[in-house]
Amino acid sequence: MAKKEPTELTVEEKLKSLYQLQTILSEIDKIKILRGELPLEVKDLEDEIIGLGTRIENITNDIKTIRESIVAIKEESEQANRSIAKYTEDQNNVRNNREYDLLNKEIEYNRLIIEHNEKKLNEARHNEKQKNEELDRAKIQLDERQKDLDLKRSELDEIVTETKAEEEKLREQARNLEVTIEARLLSSFKRIRKNSRNGLGIVYVERDACAGCFSKIPPQRQMDIRMRKKIIVCENCGRIMIDPELAGVKQEQAAEAPAPKRRSIRRKSAE
Repeated sequence: MAKKEPTELTVEEKLKSLYQLQTILSEIDKIKILRGELPLEVKDLEDEIIGLGTRIENITNDIKTIRESIVAIKEESEQANRSIAKYTEDQNNVRNNREYDLLNKEIEYNRLIIEHNEKKLNEARHNEKQKNEELDRAKIQLDERQKDLDLKRSELDEIVTETKAEEEKLREQARNLEVTIEARLLSSFKRIRKNSRNGLGIVYVERDACAGCFSKIPPQRQMDIRMRKKIIVCENCGRIMIDPELAGVKQEQAAEAPAPKRRSIRRKSAE
């Protein structure tokens, strides 16, 4: 018998295929729930570790720059000391007071350079100390986060290993079922499912209400759903509706209320 094209399926067949697909996808969702927040936690830790790595690199570069500035400051101070020694020696060979005063000004100027450089050195060394402390804290934090990541990855890998075969089997079943469903209907179903908090795109009527949003469904609309002649969606949440029988769901029959007892009327005996 030739296989029907998706567009040739009856509404009943389309609804049944959609509900079967929903059942498979719900099982995949359960596997994702089993993994919980672990994938997100792993991703967050990975991002944090990358951030800490960048921070450590920036701090290391800052320390390198500070150390280079310390070397430059020291070289400038040494040069000023050499100039002071030279000008002091030159003062012994001056010919007049004017030359002596000029040399004395140069000596004072270089002494100011040395004094100013001492302040800069102290500040640079203080900054270097702070940066080293910051670097140590960042490295400790990185080590802790790496241990957390290794633990979370181990937990996630264990769960994935346990559920991988089952998930792949379910996904293969879902793919095989999707090709039998009309593209436009499948697209609508996926859109509804994506926007649904519980991931349900097709639901059955339960106790005269939508099993997705629990809104009451009028009797006539329930009749239309049971007729399976057209695709009907919930007027409140937009989910596709299917009757419980087609979904293979057995619902408890509401217990019939006992008939009211007839009250006996005593007749007065004739006097």
